Amino acid sequence: MAKTQLGARVDDEIVELARARAKEMGLPIGDYLARLVLDDVSGLRARGLAAARGFLDEHQALFDEAENAAGRGGPGAHAA
Repeated sequence: MAKTQLGARVDDEIVELARARAKEMGLPIGDYLARLVLDDVSGLRARGLAAARGFLDEHQALFDEAENAAGRGGPGAHAA
């Protein structure tokens, strides 16, 4: 597949984040950006976010319960 050079202006912080993430993934920055676009266009990102929302909606009570227990010192904790 032929490649075309693309130029875009973004904040320095975004550039550094993209470079760091591409390096973590072992990808050249161009390949990392292409992956982001393909994931977005294919709906992969949206499906992942929807699945995460569904998981939280279904299990939020368990997380709340665990958080409340941790705030009281956790299971089996006794007041002095």
